[in-house]
Amino acid sequence: MANAILLISCPDRKGLVKEISSFIGENDGNIVNFDQHIDEQTKTFLARVEWDLKDFKIPREEIKEAFQEIANKFSMNFRLSFSDEVKKVAVFVSKQEHCFYDLMHRFKSGELKGEVKLVISNHENAKKTAEFFGVPFYHIPKNKQNKLEAEQKELALLKKYEIDLVVLARYMQILSPNFVKQYESRIINIHHSFLPAFPGAKPYERAFRKGVKIIGATAHYVNEELDQGPIIEQDVIRVNHKDSLQDFIRKGKDLEKVVLARAIKWHLEDKILVYNGKTVVFEG
Repeated sequence: MANAILLISCPDRKGLVKEISSFIGENDGNIVNFDQHIDEQTKTFLARVEWDLKDFKIPREEIKEAFQEIANKFSMNFRLSFSDEVKKVAVFVSKQEHCFYDLMHRFKSGELKGEVKLVISNHENAKKTAEFFGVPFYHIPKNKQNKLEAEQKELALLKKYEIDLVVLARYMQILSPNFVKQYESRIINIHHSFLPAFPGAKPYERAFRKGVKIIGATAHYVNEELDQGPIIEQDVIRVNHKDSLQDFIRKGKDLEKVVLARAIKWHLEDKILVYNGKTVVFEG
């Protein structure tokens, strides 16, 4: 039997937890996780509530409407999902395949709960890998002259496959505001954490010459500002004078794979709540 999951954000007020718990308890639901947080600066209540539907009196297709009365009372923004839902994923990739191959293996093994429906690339490099994992591959070249036309083809494919989440696995193209708007908080990107110190091409080489002591990776939702979307996950590893340029690159790629996988996992499990330009990631 599936669980229901509510992600909630609203102004903090007395009685919120009681009201939510009573809604579930009075309808014979069993709460399996209630993770909450108060943003003291904005006085915002944030929560992820999960409960067992085995004996729940309200049919799952009617839960959203039934909860709306409470949402209206407390001026809530909320999203309802169910643990047995499998989200459909599209992976965008360019020439570098380290994140792409790692993700395909994690999806194939069941570590990531989702289904990769298609792979889109502006290069042919990843075609064999996509075919190896049995996923349709679409080569859509992109340049300044055909960018909007190419995006229309991409968006048509995403609509055709009913995609829930777009993953940019080192896809080295900037998405237009129109594209981003259609998948708000549903596009996840990964990049090194040298920004803004080392933007553009060959950041590891420039960081190596500068003698940096920490290498990092950042996974975030994509918005209209380049690499400025709400951050989901970050991690770092120390480097020193004994590390070669190849060591820098290898360690950076390893971090990118792990950080991106974590972000995707949490999104697929409905553990991320976006508010005020940032995220809360619930542990439950």
